[in-house]
Amino acid sequence: MENNLTIYNSLSRRKELFRPLHPGTVGMYVCGPTVYGDAHLGHARPAITFDILFRYLTHLGYKVRYVRNITDVGHLEHDADDGEDKIAKKARIEQLEPMEVVQMYLNRYHHDVEALNVLPPSIEPHASGHIIEQIEYIKKILDAGYAYESCGSVYFDVEKYNRDHKYGKLSGRNIDDLISQTRTLDGQDEKRNPLDFALWKKAAPEHIMHWPSPWSEGFPGWHLECSTMGTKYLGDTFDIHGGGLDLMFPHHECEIAQSVAAQGHEAVRYWMHNNMITINGKKMGKSYGNFITLEQFYEGSHPLLTQPYAPMVIRFFILQAHYRSTVDFSNEALQASEKALLKMLDGYRRLLNLMPAETSTVELPDFATACYEAMDDDLNTPQVIATLFEACKYINQATDGLIKLNADDINHLRHLFDTFLIEILGVKVGAEADNGKDSKAFEGAVDLLLEVRTNARLPKTGQRPTLSATSSPHSDSTSKTPRTA
Repeated sequence: MENNLTIYNSLSRRKELFRPLHPGTVGMYVCGPTVYGDAHLGHARPAITFDILFRYLTHLGYKVRYVRNITDVGHLEHDADDGEDKIAKKARIEQLEPMEVVQMYLNRYHHDVEALNVLPPSIEPHASGHIIEQIEYIKKILDAGYAYESCGSVYFDVEKYNRDHKYGKLSGRNIDDLISQTRTLDGQDEKRNPLDFALWKKAAPEHIMHWPSPWSEGFPGWHLECSTMGTKYLGDTFDIHGGGLDLMFPHHECEIAQSVAAQGHEAVRYWMHNNMITINGKKMGKSYGNFITLEQFYEGSHPLLTQPYAPMVIRFFILQAHYRSTVDFSNEALQASEKALLKMLDGYRRLLNLMPAETSTVELPDFATACYEAMDDDLNTPQVIATLFEACKYINQATDGLIKLNADDINHLRHLFDTFLIEILGVKVGAEADNGKDSKAFEGAVDLLLEVRTNARLPKTGQRPTLSATSSPHSDSTSKTPRTA
């Protein structure tokens, strides 16, 4: 199956033409949430980014197996090998069983991302459900000589691995610099090198999440689960591994080392990373205490929010920026996205009500080709949106009687919006686009825009005001055989 999709491969640091390992099928693994708290805007970005990739690959005709893991054990505080397990700590604070915490926040995560119209993955494996596989994976690394047991724990020998391979190739880090910058933490003198990371940790007596292993009663290290579950469900080599840019080091760097140590070769062909959501220039995250949960966005219940924002506004806000660019939160930016979305939905609804003329008075640009070229260019959703706004300009002019469009033109535009706005960008149209609590208000805002435009067309002043959607110019493409949207 031929396609023109190029994606930025973080490993090679350049855009590459995407060619799957097995023609017609794609294996895609994306790091999911550690479920010990409510999902915030930072969690929404990878969910939406890789939902777009999933949707577009499916649209191109690929059979996609999309695996998104759930971390429910082994992710210690500070993303290191010290401190409490994040799930266990939450369970202790809330006086719940760890799996009760996992299920509660997983249910809420699903609810929040479903509101964003994020499609469910093909498989959603839990780290705690793959302890046996992780133990077997550790054995392979030990047998290869790249790990060692110490006081009941098992650590990956980074320095030895680096002598034979290259540790830091994904993030561009130098091991000598890393060693000089890494301080020895209390309780970690059992490591040969402070840069070594845990494959298996012996559980302290007070630790409430542990399993038997050949080395101790303990639990797997955080980095291990993705290497194990990725290869279990997608094979020893698979196409795409995605996640947030903050996971590139050390998490994904350690995954590469584990895969090479256990299998003798890397598992992933294309590494993809979305950039961060920031607030006042700083990464939004639980560890920084500066996050706003998705539920708070939907309800407008956070002190930094001046109003509630519908899930489709959040989705549109994220899609208006390229996935590899930083997005800084502000009420002004979200309000601008809300207005833009209303204009887009207004244009789409006007299109549905547009009656065709016998003949067209204009020749429409090749919007479909422009959208495909934007998507093929490393999922350039901002350019797709700009092209759809350009199409809205023609819709508005036709509705206002300034131009005429025939049935073929209208059908082309309807197919364009159905394909790119709804199917690929995943924007819901109608009351379901809201959070369910303010759907009448959301619908009312669109109805008000329609009413204003209708009244503006009435011959009161002899002049015909036009309210055109924001648009960005693009060059009409005639050099490429157009695909039907």
